[in-house]
Amino acid sequence: MGKEIKRLNILFLGGAKRVSIGRKIIEAGEKMGVDVRIYSYELSRLVPIAAIGEVIVGLKWSDSGLLEHLHSVVEEYRIDILVPFVDAAVGVAGVYTAKYNDAWAPVVDPAMAEVLFDKVSSASAFEEAELDIPETYKGGRPVFPLIAKPRHGSASKGLIVINDIPEFRRIDKVRDEYILQRYYPERQEYTVDCYINRNGEALCVSPRERLEVVNGEVSRTVTVDSPDVRDASLEAISRLKLTGAVTIQYLRDRSTGRLMLMEINPRLGGGVVCSVHAGADIPRLILEEALGIETEPIKEIKPDTLICRYFEETVFHV
Repeated sequence: MGKEIKRLNILFLGGAKRVSIGRKIIEAGEKMGVDVRIYSYELSRLVPIAAIGEVIVGLKWSDSGLLEHLHSVVEEYRIDILVPFVDAAVGVAGVYTAKYNDAWAPVVDPAMAEVLFDKVSSASAFEEAELDIPETYKGGRPVFPLIAKPRHGSASKGLIVINDIPEFRRIDKVRDEYILQRYYPERQEYTVDCYINRNGEALCVSPRERLEVVNGEVSRTVTVDSPDVRDASLEAISRLKLTGAVTIQYLRDRSTGRLMLMEINPRLGGGVVCSVHAGADIPRLILEEALGIETEPIKEIKPDTLICRYFEETVFHV
Protein backbone atom coordinates (compact mmCIF):
# COMPACT_ATOMS: atom_id res chain seq x y z
CA MET A 1 0.00 0.00 0.00
CA GLY A 2 1.12 3.51 -0.68
CA LYS A 3 1.60 6.17 1.96
CA GLU A 4 -1.67 7.49 3.34
CA ILE A 5 -2.34 11.10 2.33
CA LYS A 6 -3.61 13.45 5.00
CA ARG A 7 -6.53 15.64 4.01
CA LEU A 8 -7.14 19.19 5.20
CA ASN A 9 -10.32 21.09 4.43
CA ILE A 10 -9.86 24.86 4.46
CA LEU A 11 -12.70 27.36 4.58
CA PHE A 12 -11.89 30.84 3.27
CA LEU A 13 -13.98 33.57 4.87
CA GLY A 14 -14.56 36.30 2.29
CA GLY A 15 -11.94 34.87 -0.07
CA ALA A 16 -13.97 35.44 -3.24
CA LYS A 17 -11.01 36.73 -5.30
CA ARG A 18 -8.13 34.95 -3.55
CA VAL A 19 -7.49 32.40 -6.27
CA SER A 20 -3.70 32.87 -6.39
CA ILE A 21 -3.11 32.30 -2.69
CA GLY A 22 -5.59 29.41 -2.78
CA ARG A 23 -3.49 27.75 -5.47
CA LYS A 24 -0.36 28.31 -3.39
CA ILE A 25 -1.98 26.64 -0.38
CA ILE A 26 -2.97 23.65 -2.51
CA GLU A 27 0.56 23.52 -3.93
CA ALA A 28 2.09 23.61 -0.44
CA GLY A 29 -0.13 20.70 0.53
CA GLU A 30 0.96 18.66 -2.48
CA LYS A 31 4.62 19.11 -1.51
CA MET A 32 3.79 17.91 2.01
CA GLY A 33 1.70 14.96 0.86
CA VAL A 34 -1.47 16.67 2.10
CA ASP A 35 -4.67 16.75 0.08
CA VAL A 36 -5.92 20.33 0.54
CA ARG A 37 -9.52 21.10 -0.36
CA ILE A 38 -10.59 24.73 -0.60
CA TYR A 39 -14.05 25.97 0.34
CA SER A 40 -15.14 29.60 0.59
CA TYR A 41 -17.94 31.22 2.60
CA GLU A 42 -19.52 33.89 0.39
CA LEU A 43 -22.79 35.70 -0.29
CA SER A 44 -22.91 34.38 -3.88
CA ARG A 45 -21.71 31.26 -5.68
CA LEU A 46 -20.67 33.31 -8.70
CA VAL A 47 -17.24 34.40 -7.47
CA PRO A 48 -13.74 33.65 -8.86
CA ILE A 49 -12.65 31.31 -6.05
CA ALA A 50 -15.08 28.78 -7.56
CA ALA A 51 -12.34 28.08 -10.12
CA ILE A 52 -10.35 26.13 -7.52
CA GLY A 53 -12.79 25.31 -4.74
CA GLU A 54 -16.37 24.95 -3.64
CA VAL A 55 -18.33 28.06 -2.72
CA ILE A 56 -20.72 27.86 0.22
CA VAL A 57 -23.38 30.56 0.31
CA GLY A 58 -23.49 32.01 3.79
CA LEU A 59 -24.70 34.93 5.87
CA LYS A 60 -23.44 38.48 6.31
CA TRP A 61 -20.75 38.97 8.95
CA SER A 62 -23.19 41.05 11.00
CA ASP A 63 -25.98 38.44 10.96
CA SER A 64 -27.00 37.29 14.44
CA GLY A 65 -27.15 33.69 13.24
CA LEU A 66 -23.70 33.70 11.65
CA LEU A 67 -21.78 31.61 14.20
CA GLU A 68 -24.45 28.95 14.35
CA HIS A 69 -24.60 28.73 10.55
CA LEU A 70 -20.83 28.67 10.31
CA HIS A 71 -20.79 25.83 12.82
CA SER A 72 -23.15 23.80 10.67
CA VAL A 73 -20.87 24.40 7.66
CA VAL A 74 -17.76 23.35 9.59
CA GLU A 75 -19.47 20.15 10.70
CA GLU A 76 -20.97 19.28 7.32
CA TYR A 77 -17.78 19.87 5.33
CA ARG A 78 -15.40 18.72 8.10
CA ILE A 79 -13.49 21.99 8.00
CA ASP A 80 -10.07 21.98 9.68
CA ILE A 81 -8.89 25.55 9.10
CA LEU A 82 -10.65 28.92 8.78
CA VAL A 83 -8.73 31.58 6.83
CA PRO A 84 -10.25 35.10 6.86
CA PHE A 85 -9.53 37.51 4.01
CA VAL A 86 -11.67 40.53 4.96
CA ASP A 87 -11.53 42.61 8.12
CA ALA A 88 -14.89 41.62 9.58
CA ALA A 89 -14.13 37.93 9.16
CA VAL A 90 -11.00 38.06 11.35
CA GLY A 91 -12.94 38.66 14.55
CA VAL A 92 -15.54 36.12 13.45
CA ALA A 93 -12.83 33.46 13.01
CA GLY A 94 -11.37 34.20 16.44
CA VAL A 95 -14.73 34.15 18.21
CA TYR A 96 -15.81 31.01 16.36
CA THR A 97 -12.70 28.96 17.20
CA ALA A 98 -12.86 30.02 20.86
CA LYS A 99 -16.52 29.02 21.13
CA TYR A 100 -16.60 25.75 19.20
CA ASN A 101 -12.99 24.53 19.13
CA ASP A 102 -13.72 22.26 16.13
CA ALA A 103 -11.58 24.22 13.66
CA TRP A 104 -8.45 26.34 13.92
CA ALA A 105 -7.67 29.77 12.49
CA PRO A 106 -4.29 31.56 12.17
CA VAL A 107 -5.52 34.85 13.65
CA VAL A 108 -4.96 37.22 16.57
CA ASP A 109 -7.37 37.11 19.47
CA PRO A 110 -10.70 38.91 18.88
CA ALA A 111 -9.89 41.77 21.30
CA MET A 112 -6.68 42.62 19.43
CA ALA A 113 -8.49 42.35 16.09
CA GLU A 114 -11.03 44.91 17.30
CA VAL A 115 -8.22 47.29 18.28
CA LEU A 116 -6.37 46.93 15.00
CA PHE A 117 -9.44 47.51 12.82
CA ASP A 118 -10.15 50.85 14.50
CA LYS A 119 -7.47 53.31 13.37
CA VAL A 120 -7.97 55.54 16.41
CA SER A 121 -7.59 52.75 18.95
CA SER A 122 -4.75 51.14 16.99
CA ALA A 123 -2.81 54.42 16.88
CA SER A 124 -3.18 54.68 20.67
CA ALA A 125 -2.00 51.08 21.06
CA PHE A 126 1.01 51.73 18.82
CA GLU A 127 1.96 54.84 20.80
CA GLU A 128 1.55 52.98 24.08
CA ALA A 129 3.89 50.28 22.73
CA GLU A 130 6.35 53.05 21.76
CA LEU A 131 6.19 52.28 18.05
CA ASP A 132 6.95 55.21 15.73
CA ILE A 133 3.87 56.40 13.81
CA PRO A 134 3.04 59.60 11.89
CA GLU A 135 2.12 62.50 14.16
CA THR A 136 -1.55 62.23 15.08
CA TYR A 137 -3.61 65.41 15.35
CA LYS A 138 -5.09 65.67 18.85
CA GLY A 139 -6.24 69.27 18.92
CA GLY A 140 -4.91 72.81 18.66
CA ARG A 141 -3.58 74.50 15.56
CA PRO A 142 -3.25 71.97 12.70
CA VAL A 143 -0.01 71.61 10.76
CA PHE A 144 -0.60 70.88 7.07
CA PRO A 145 -0.68 68.69 5.11
CA LEU A 146 -2.80 66.21 7.05
CA ILE A 147 -4.46 63.03 5.91
CA ALA A 148 -7.88 62.00 7.20
CA LYS A 149 -8.50 58.25 7.27
CA PRO A 150 -11.89 56.70 8.11
CA ARG A 151 -11.30 55.05 11.47
CA HIS A 152 -13.02 51.85 10.36
CA GLY A 153 -12.07 52.01 6.68
CA SER A 154 -9.96 49.67 4.58
CA ALA A 155 -8.42 49.40 1.10
CA SER A 156 -7.54 53.13 1.13
CA LYS A 157 -11.19 54.07 0.69
CA GLY A 158 -12.29 57.52 1.80
CA LEU A 159 -8.84 59.02 2.36
CA ILE A 160 -8.79 62.83 2.29
CA VAL A 161 -5.64 64.97 2.10
CA ILE A 162 -6.14 68.28 3.95
CA ASN A 163 -4.03 71.24 2.87
CA ASP A 164 -5.67 74.31 4.43
CA ILE A 165 -8.06 75.61 7.10
CA PRO A 166 -11.27 75.50 4.99
CA GLU A 167 -10.65 71.83 4.19
CA PHE A 168 -9.82 71.16 7.83
CA ARG A 169 -13.03 72.81 9.05
CA ARG A 170 -15.11 70.61 6.77
CA ILE A 171 -13.57 67.43 8.11
CA ASP A 172 -13.48 68.72 11.69
CA LYS A 173 -17.29 68.59 11.81
CA VAL A 174 -17.16 64.79 11.52
CA ARG A 175 -13.73 64.24 13.09
CA ASP A 176 -14.95 61.40 15.31
CA GLU A 177 -15.31 59.32 12.13
CA TYR A 178 -11.66 59.83 11.17
CA ILE A 179 -8.12 59.75 12.39
CA LEU A 180 -6.02 62.75 11.31
CA GLN A 181 -2.30 62.31 10.87
CA ARG A 182 0.55 64.19 9.25
CA TYR A 183 0.72 63.48 5.52
CA TYR A 184 4.08 62.73 3.89
CA PRO A 185 3.72 63.26 0.11
CA GLU A 186 7.31 62.17 -0.67
CA ARG A 187 7.34 58.66 0.72
CA GLN A 188 7.98 55.01 0.13
CA GLU A 189 5.40 52.49 1.28
CA TYR A 190 6.15 48.99 2.48
CA THR A 191 4.03 45.98 3.27
CA VAL A 192 5.43 43.20 5.47
CA ASP A 193 3.92 39.73 5.21
CA CYS A 194 4.33 38.00 8.56
CA TYR A 195 3.45 34.71 10.14
CA ILE A 196 3.63 34.17 13.90
CA ASN A 197 2.85 30.84 15.50
CA ARG A 198 0.55 30.41 18.50
CA ASN A 199 3.57 30.67 20.83
CA GLY A 200 4.39 34.14 19.51
CA GLU A 201 7.43 33.09 17.46
CA ALA A 202 7.81 35.03 14.22
CA LEU A 203 8.37 32.36 11.57
CA CYS A 204 8.24 34.68 8.58
CA VAL A 205 8.84 38.41 8.08
CA SER A 206 8.93 39.42 4.41
CA PRO A 207 9.11 43.13 3.48
CA ARG A 208 8.06 44.31 0.05
CA GLU A 209 7.67 47.76 -1.47
CA ARG A 210 4.28 48.85 -2.77
CA LEU A 211 4.89 50.17 -6.29
CA GLU A 212 1.36 50.54 -7.61
CA VAL A 213 -2.05 50.36 -5.97
CA VAL A 214 -5.44 50.02 -7.70
CA ASN A 215 -8.64 50.49 -5.70
CA GLY A 216 -6.74 50.07 -2.45
CA GLU A 217 -5.05 46.79 -3.43
CA VAL A 218 -1.46 46.48 -4.56
CA SER A 219 -1.09 45.67 -8.27
CA ARG A 220 2.74 45.87 -8.45
CA THR A 221 4.99 45.01 -5.54
CA VAL A 222 8.56 43.81 -5.06
CA THR A 223 10.32 42.10 -2.16
CA VAL A 224 13.14 44.13 -0.64
CA ASP A 225 16.14 43.52 1.59
CA SER A 226 15.40 46.17 4.20
CA PRO A 227 16.82 45.36 7.65
CA ASP A 228 15.20 48.34 9.40
CA VAL A 229 11.73 47.39 8.09
CA ARG A 230 12.28 43.80 9.20
CA ASP A 231 13.56 44.85 12.64
CA ALA A 232 10.67 47.27 13.13
CA SER A 233 8.23 44.51 12.23
CA LEU A 234 9.76 42.09 14.73
CA GLU A 235 9.54 44.80 17.39
CA ALA A 236 5.87 45.44 16.61
CA ILE A 237 5.09 41.71 16.70
CA SER A 238 6.78 41.34 20.07
CA ARG A 239 5.38 44.43 21.77
CA LEU A 240 1.80 43.86 20.56
CA LYS A 241 1.94 40.08 21.11
CA LEU A 242 0.63 39.33 17.63
CA THR A 243 -0.11 35.83 16.33
CA GLY A 244 -1.21 34.25 13.07
CA ALA A 245 -1.05 35.77 9.59
CA VAL A 246 -0.38 39.50 9.86
CA THR A 247 0.22 42.26 7.31
CA ILE A 248 2.13 45.32 8.57
CA GLN A 249 2.31 48.56 6.59
CA TYR A 250 5.03 51.21 6.89
CA LEU A 251 5.91 54.48 5.22
CA ARG A 252 9.32 56.06 4.90
CA ASP A 253 9.73 59.82 4.61
CA ARG A 254 12.11 60.20 1.67
CA SER A 255 13.48 63.51 2.95
CA THR A 256 14.63 62.18 6.33
CA GLY A 257 14.60 58.38 5.95
CA ARG A 258 12.32 58.09 8.96
CA LEU A 259 10.32 54.84 9.02
CA MET A 260 6.80 54.97 10.47
CA LEU A 261 4.18 52.34 11.17
CA MET A 262 0.92 53.05 9.32
CA GLU A 263 -1.33 50.13 10.21
CA ILE A 264 -1.49 46.43 10.94
CA ASN A 265 -4.03 44.12 9.30
CA PRO A 266 -4.28 40.77 11.11
CA ARG A 267 -4.89 38.69 7.99
CA LEU A 268 -3.22 37.72 4.73
CA GLY A 269 -2.80 40.67 2.38
CA GLY A 270 -3.74 40.67 -1.28
CA GLY A 271 -0.10 40.83 -2.38
CA VAL A 272 1.19 38.06 -0.11
CA VAL A 273 1.72 35.83 -3.16
CA CYS A 274 4.74 38.02 -4.00
CA SER A 275 6.41 36.99 -0.74
CA VAL A 276 5.42 33.36 -1.32
CA HIS A 277 7.09 33.39 -4.74
CA ALA A 278 10.19 34.84 -3.06
CA GLY A 279 10.43 31.91 -0.64
CA ALA A 280 8.22 33.08 2.23
CA ASP A 281 6.10 29.94 2.21
CA ILE A 282 3.34 31.13 4.53
CA PRO A 283 0.89 28.55 3.11
CA ARG A 284 3.21 25.78 4.31
CA LEU A 285 3.50 27.39 7.75
CA ILE A 286 -0.28 27.47 8.08
CA LEU A 287 -0.60 23.81 7.11
CA GLU A 288 2.23 22.73 9.40
CA GLU A 289 0.82 24.56 12.40
CA ALA A 290 -2.61 23.07 11.74
CA LEU A 291 -1.03 19.61 11.70
CA GLY A 292 1.09 20.26 14.80
CA ILE A 293 4.37 20.03 12.87
CA GLU A 294 7.25 22.02 14.32
CA THR A 295 8.96 24.25 11.80
CA GLU A 296 11.92 26.59 11.66
CA PRO A 297 11.63 30.32 10.86
CA ILE A 298 11.99 31.16 7.17
CA LYS A 299 15.23 33.07 6.66
CA GLU A 300 15.93 32.81 2.93
CA ILE A 301 13.55 35.22 1.18
CA LYS A 302 14.73 36.48 -2.19
CA PRO A 303 14.72 40.27 -2.65
CA ASP A 304 13.82 41.81 -6.02
CA THR A 305 10.96 39.37 -6.63
CA LEU A 306 8.34 41.47 -8.40
CA ILE A 307 4.76 40.58 -9.25
CA CYS A 308 2.31 42.40 -11.49
CA ARG A 309 -1.28 41.46 -10.76
CA TYR A 310 -3.89 41.29 -13.49
CA PHE A 311 -7.53 40.40 -14.05
CA GLU A 312 -8.43 36.87 -15.08
CA GLU A 313 -11.92 35.70 -15.92
CA THR A 314 -13.88 32.94 -14.21
CA VAL A 315 -16.76 31.87 -16.43
CA PHE A 316 -20.16 30.74 -15.16
CA HIS A 317 -22.98 29.41 -17.33
CA VAL A 318 -26.00 30.64 -15.41
